[in-house]
Amino acid sequence: MPEDVAGEIPAQQPGDAPGVLAEPEELREAVATVFGAEVDLARRYAGHLATTAVERGLVGPREVPRLWERHVLNCAVVGELLPPAALVVDVGSGAGLPGLCLALARPDATVVLVEPLERRAIWLTEVVDDLGIERRVRVVRARAEEVAPGRPGALPPADVVTARAVAPLERLAGWCLPLARRDGLLLALKGRSAAEEVRAAGSALARLGGLDVQVLEVGAGVVPVPTTVVSVTVGAALHPAGGSRGGEDVSGRSRAARQHARKPRR
Repeated sequence: MPEDVAGEIPAQQPGDAPGVLAEPEELREAVATVFGAEVDLARRYAGHLATTAVERGLVGPREVPRLWERHVLNCAVVGELLPPAALVVDVGSGAGLPGLCLALARPDATVVLVEPLERRAIWLTEVVDDLGIERRVRVVRARAEEVAPGRPGALPPADVVTARAVAPLERLAGWCLPLARRDGLLLALKGRSAAEEVRAAGSALARLGGLDVQVLEVGAGVVPVPTTVVSVTVGAALHPAGGSRGGEDVSGRSRAARQHARKPRR
């Protein structure tokens, strides 16, 4: 979580139901564009971030005034990088950033939230249940290494692995790249240090089979400040022939069923 700054908790908007945090007026169009039909669920999730997540120490109270711009939308716009009906594994989910945001922005995706700390995993499970999205979002209490291929708790190789504010790219790659299928993606949400982290992680990425490393800006024209993402494609070195995913995913849906899910909004 980024460093807290001073601020006041905004007053509840007229018509807000308990547990709902409405977006500021200036972000209303962006929120509608990014979340579409899931906008009410996004507001309910934001309500959890502003209340229960603060109460349990997952979010700093001074982050509340900027939850929508700096956190929820900052993560959700990354949904434009997901392929249709993707299986997404979010490493170090914390308060669901970016995993839950992506699940709401891209309801065609199946998302696995991997979080090692019990109190965070419990909170994530409660929020997923409250939002009614448990058929497409699963919470796994584990470290990334514990769900890697060859481990008893291994997850199916993901189309996309995501992470935000977890570790420098050099370390993050070692945890995340093994979780993706061949030709899958690591999408690491980063800040101004993105290019520097890419340079520092060059040898580690090469050793792990990371290819086509790019620093991308997403959400331009939609949100006030675009999100910086480091995109890394997983090469064949990590997943030899036959290592790509098939059959059912963690939600029990087959790949064919996922491909018939709702396509992403443009």
